[in-house]
Amino acid sequence: MELRDVNLLDVDRFAAGTPHEWFALLRREAPVYFHPEPDGPGFWSITKYADLRYVSKHPELFSSQRQGTMIKDPAPHDLPLIQTIMLNMDPPQHRRYRALVNKAFTVRMIGNLESAVERMVTRIIDDVIERGECDFVNDIAAPLPMEVICEMVGVPGEDRLRIYELGNRMIGVDDPDLNPDATGAHDYQHASAEMFMYAAKLAERCRAHPADDLATALLDAEVDGHRLSELEFNSFFLLLAIAGNETTRTVTTNGMLALMEHPDQFRALHEHPALVPSAVEEMIRYAPPVHHFRRTALADTEIRGVHIRENDKVVMWYPSANRDEEVFPHSDRFDVRRSPNEHLGFGIGEHYCLGANLARLELHVIIRELVRRLPDLELAAPPRRLRSNFIN
Repeated sequence: MELRDVNLLDVDRFAAGTPHEWFALLRREAPVYFHPEPDGPGFWSITKYADLRYVSKHPELFSSQRQGTMIKDPAPHDLPLIQTIMLNMDPPQHRRYRALVNKAFTVRMIGNLESAVERMVTRIIDDVIERGECDFVNDIAAPLPMEVICEMVGVPGEDRLRIYELGNRMIGVDDPDLNPDATGAHDYQHASAEMFMYAAKLAERCRAHPADDLATALLDAEVDGHRLSELEFNSFFLLLAIAGNETTRTVTTNGMLALMEHPDQFRALHEHPALVPSAVEEMIRYAPPVHHFRRTALADTEIRGVHIRENDKVVMWYPSANRDEEVFPHSDRFDVRRSPNEHLGFGIGEHYCLGANLARLELHVIIRELVRRLPDLELAAPPRRLRSNFIN
């Protein structure tokens, strides 16, 4: 295999599984690699742990805001809307907006949710345990994070399935299962518009009937003396609905798949439940929920002696950094006892995952209970993966 064989834009290859052999080749031969792009200018692929840390921790050099965080450049008329989403902001703006929701995701606040999460997990497993067979994603992995984030934000129970379906359409634009009539970006825009319309209706309801939830708190909050505009509130809602749901569902699914593919690790976890926290960290390292995020260079700079020009795209690949041989011994091995495990599955720096504490709580409870109550869990059929090089 040679560098010219690497095509990180091939979503069909990702649908067959993360192309770890490509990432290993890039780390070894071209850790800062200029990747061609048929419909664009090309991008620098960052595949080493240290370099991904460096790019993430220097927002003054590598911007989330200038062209967003997806590989493909947004259309000029879409960019202002994209820049209202916190994920696509740079400091100091990003810090001001993040401060609005930080209090809801502190360790203390998340700790208050633990008993509610345990009740939800018990109900989810009760609903499937006697069936003998289920769709793991829809029946087990998806309901918990969807219910938790919707409860926190204030989405009524009857609307939650709709939010889930819209989120699927947004992250599955290239997948015929999730978007059988999809036209790529066009369907993404339709789903985004529907999500925004729902957020506007939720805001109306919260203003008429304020409650102890995140939506009401955001509507009451101020940034630099100003309340959030309708567009800013809608953007916050979209980010919380997607990020608070999709990533934890993905780690739950990939993590249990890894346990079933490594029965010795499943057995170790079943016999020693105290390993659950380290097992969860290993699940995030071994199969992080997001494959990549993009930055844009704000000035001419260098990484590993490679010259990067202002406005060049720089794409960070998390599955690769999390298997960097210089950081993780036996990096391709799934080991629930791995320690230390300073993975980058939650990112690092300015955009470190806001919901990391919440995700860990949900994952600790659901993995612990699945292993305890379903110790003979096994695959009923080969898994089908999302056709995406963004969500894993």
